[in-house]
Amino acid sequence: MSGRERREQLIGIGRRQFAERGFEGATVEDIAAAAGVSKPVVYEHFGGKEGLYAVVVDREIEALLGAVTRALTSGGSSRTLIEQAAMALLDYIEDSTDGFRILVRDSPTGQPTGTFSTIMSDIATQVEHILAAQFKARSLDPKTAPMYAQMLVGMVSLVGQWWLDSRKFKKHEVAAHVVNLAWNGLTTLEAKPVLSEQSSASRR
Repeated sequence: MSGRERREQLIGIGRRQFAERGFEGATVEDIAAAAGVSKPVVYEHFGGKEGLYAVVVDREIEALLGAVTRALTSGGSSRTLIEQAAMALLDYIEDSTDGFRILVRDSPTGQPTGTFSTIMSDIATQVEHILAAQFKARSLDPKTAPMYAQMLVGMVSLVGQWWLDSRKFKKHEVAAHVVNLAWNGLTTLEAKPVLSEQSSASRR
């Protein structure tokens, strides 16, 4: 096995170990044993467990962000773009379940790679531009677009985590229902929303 092939083998094994056991539970010993090599080989390629974890997470971030970015820039109406982005996230969850499980966990202390929340924030920044354009066209305040983008992306990501474990609905059905709530909610937004009098009174 060449050095490059060995590196890819260790990345694949590490990915499975981190998904099943988490960063703390996975060990260099177990990773090396699964690969049929000694611990020094893992250290030679990655400098330790932290280095291997960083490579795994960076690859997952690139895959997820790439898929959603392509969905959001492929053209079509605003609703179509949101539908495509929701499907892209669910596709990633289905096709890269191990990677998704790794991303939704917090990175270990001192780890420079991004967490799932920072990835979702990056995606929300892209969605923000779509919403801002729609808000302007409908005489709504475009300054609120970042907040609504966070709401939208947060909703999709949380539903995705739930769907990963439940699988009670087909993927396209989940995407359709998410977009149903999001889009129909967006199309009937109030220009200046306020809390009801009863809710306001309870806060006094």
